[in-house]
Amino acid sequence: MIEPVQLPSPWRDARLTVVVPTYNEAGNLPVLVKRLLALPLPRLSILIADDNSPDGTGEVADKLAIENPDRITVVHRPGKEGLGRAYVDGISRALDAGADYVGQMDADLSHPPEAVPGMLGALLSTQAGVVIGSRYVPGGELDEAWPLYRRALSGWANLYVHTLLRVRIRDLTAGFKIWQADALRDIGLDRVQSNGYSFQVEMHYLATKLGHTIIEVPIKFEERRDGASKMTTATKVESALMPFKLRSRHRNLTRGAGSDAAQR
Repeated sequence: MIEPVQLPSPWRDARLTVVVPTYNEAGNLPVLVKRLLALPLPRLSILIADDNSPDGTGEVADKLAIENPDRITVVHRPGKEGLGRAYVDGISRALDAGADYVGQMDADLSHPPEAVPGMLGALLSTQAGVVIGSRYVPGGELDEAWPLYRRALSGWANLYVHTLLRVRIRDLTAGFKIWQADALRDIGLDRVQSNGYSFQVEMHYLATKLGHTIIEVPIKFEERRDGASKMTTATKVESALMPFKLRSRHRNLTRGAGSDAAQR
């Protein structure tokens, strides 16, 4: 019998909560959870924030939580309010529960769970505010099955946001990352206003403005195998307008003016 790999401290002791927003991901969620729980990170937990999925994802999540009561928490939200709102809710709950590190990843299996230990290691060794699993740094890859129009849209979105916000991140729209809890508290989730996918850009912009170190490590981004993309016209419009709103709203935000200062 092959013994499971055991990582040394501080990996082994890291209180990491991975927040996974879901909407109609009943087919993918059990696979993702199995792969996450198989990682050699005994203090890793999963928080599933379901937006009242009509395909029964919430019920699937509840069953997984019953089977793994010490490692899985399910938040049932009233309806589909957008990726950004689900993340704000889930991340806030993870921080309140005492997580030292908070991960973000999609439920559609596009982000490889096996990359989590390496990303956490990069965060632990550098004390960065956030580590991003990046498609666009050297070594990063896109699944060959990813449609050409999606590649073009992603590339254009990154160029567009770079031009407007001058943020030195190659994968600005990335949704796979691990945060230091203190960095999230400094940003202040009450400050975040994005509803959809522009949440990712807003968080990166705020972290940059507040002077947090951001590291990108390469991953292979996989095309979803089950279900459909949640990208809608409304989210595309929000994403197009968000950089202008961010420049205006946070014009005077600087390092040392984190969440506590913002509330005064």
